[in-house]
Amino acid sequence: MKRIQIITGHYGSGKTEYAVNLALQLAGTGRKTALADLDIVNPYFRSYEQAGRLEAAGIRVIVTSCGGGGGGVSCGGVADIPALNPEVLSVFQDPSWTGVLDIGGDPIGARVLARFAPQLRREEFDLLYVLNANRPETRDLDRALAYMRGIEAECRQKVTGIVNNTHLCGETTPDEIRKGAALAAQLSRQTGLPVVCHAVERRFLPQVRDQLIEPILPMDLYMKKPWEITTCEEEHLSWPES
Repeated sequence: MKRIQIITGHYGSGKTEYAVNLALQLAGTGRKTALADLDIVNPYFRSYEQAGRLEAAGIRVIVTSCGGGGGGVSCGGVADIPALNPEVLSVFQDPSWTGVLDIGGDPIGARVLARFAPQLRREEFDLLYVLNANRPETRDLDRALAYMRGIEAECRQKVTGIVNNTHLCGETTPDEIRKGAALAAQLSRQTGLPVVCHAVERRFLPQVRDQLIEPILPMDLYMKKPWEITTCEEEHLSWPES
């Protein structure tokens, strides 16, 4: 695994859930881990919503704004605007860090990565395309490939691997995961890219463990839907007025 892991994918693919789980598991192996929330497009399902949990696990959380999070969260501004925290550069500059970068879930959001082109030219990294076969825009090979190419064009980098994270939120079944694995395999054959792993909610591991060829990243669900956030949490996550 490369020192820098960049996570992208369509809105609703579960890329942020994957990024949070990946960071927690990397930190659990003793790696000095930073999670940078660079999603400047989507106001929901942001990595910083789990800042307290991440920091408790020893993970450094870097966000694009002071949109909430724990006391140790590093903020680059005071509003949720397309302004990047310069502290992200320190993850590139200090090789002791393993960095997980959660970037925008559409081609426009992926443009943020282009700002780090000089650093990326000097660094080995993985750019992982998180695939959910249940999203209309990525539900078949042609759509999934077109979407991936759009992201590559905007961020000016090539995807290096595919992550199958097919789900239906609370309606997910083992069959949905298998369906996603089949689409990921098709995309892999078409592009020559490896299927890096299958992101699988822990409760489904017994049903699919022996049916998936590639590695499995066991997933715990941390990200909340907007309507699941309590009033107290809304106050905690609200953005300060400028």
